[in-house]
Amino acid sequence: MSTFKAPKGTYDLIPPVSVKYLAVREAISAPLRNSGYGYIETPGFEDVGLFARGVGESTDIVSKEMYAFETKGGDQLALRPEGTASVLRAALEASLHKQGNLPVKLWYSGSYYRYERPQKGRYRHFSQVGAEAIGAEDPALDAELIILADQAYRSLGLRDFRILLNSLGDKECRPVYREALQSFLRGLDLDEETVRRAEINPLRVLDDKRADVQKQLVGAPVLRDYLCDACKAYHEEVRALITAAGVAFEDDEKLVRGLDYYTRTTFEFVHDGLGSQSAVGGGGRYDGLSEMIGGPALPSVGWALGVDRTVLALEAEGVELDIPAATSVFAVALGEAKPAVFGLVTRLRKAGIAADMSYGGKGLKGAMKDANRSGARFAVVAGDRDLADGVVQLKDMESGEQAAVPVAELVDTVAARLA
Repeated sequence: MSTFKAPKGTYDLIPPVSVKYLAVREAISAPLRNSGYGYIETPGFEDVGLFARGVGESTDIVSKEMYAFETKGGDQLALRPEGTASVLRAALEASLHKQGNLPVKLWYSGSYYRYERPQKGRYRHFSQVGAEAIGAEDPALDAELIILADQAYRSLGLRDFRILLNSLGDKECRPVYREALQSFLRGLDLDEETVRRAEINPLRVLDDKRADVQKQLVGAPVLRDYLCDACKAYHEEVRALITAAGVAFEDDEKLVRGLDYYTRTTFEFVHDGLGSQSAVGGGGRYDGLSEMIGGPALPSVGWALGVDRTVLALEAEGVELDIPAATSVFAVALGEAKPAVFGLVTRLRKAGIAADMSYGGKGLKGAMKDANRSGARFAVVAGDRDLADGVVQLKDMESGEQAAVPVAELVDTVAARLA
């Protein structure tokens, strides 16, 4: 047995569980690919400053959870803790905003890293699928992304999730609310760390999950009461568009995402079957992020959905994904028939039929056990005598029926029966 194990708070994706993750990623990305979003992939690490300036130095993500290190060349880098800042950096570097109509629509899938206390649904290495619409301020974009995420979850068979929606205002109205909230928070009995957070970014105190803090927040000023007319109108249009699409949501006046760059629309997808780690995804509008990281004004909106937590949500609801067998045909070669059978397997694969075969010189009994374990619908068995007669034995693994099939007709026969 190996003396090495996966690092604490991480996991290995291995068959058969890994196929669920692939199916979830496919389901989440499918509506995006159908709506004009192009795929983007960024490095697993970036300049520390990208996240410090974009995500926010006061956030737990940057101040406590980010894996930061210095390279041999003296560069200060960090494993990416989230995707939006990296995607926007890449879009700016490639001048995508100058190459055609805005918004630039992008989707991505990858691994992210945060140094957190490991628990079910919260890992130090996790997987997300995300989407960003860069360069346009339009309530229809906010609504589109929420609707596409809802569509993705429902295509997987999830039903017991909720969409929480709020507006965080903008640079015109949020400062007034910030001041009112800070005045309220200064009158509470908070620990030193929370007091410091209240002075840097008071909205994040609203996101504190501790019961003693939430109890004191009763009666806190509500951002909704401080929204300017433009933000109110924008938020109402987002709500109206989502409603018109038949997507249910809940207004949550205390919803605050844990990243500093959000403005106006903010939303979260929660699943009540996951306990304390109920958020399966979320996002919002980030109109000032481009300027924060040195780019031009590019109002944008996006989300990220957790693949890990989506899989947990499916398990909580008892949803079994309809995943086809990895192998449709399993071939068994007897005697000296292996080269010919290998050639048949290659022909099946070239015809688009998932095929595998027995390796290692196993006898018929052992090879058929492999065929059963593979989940294949058909087994192809051939020995020297079969090949001399120009046939192979095709066995239906469901019914147990077996018949000789001419070698030249094998691919067409299997394709017709799988159709």
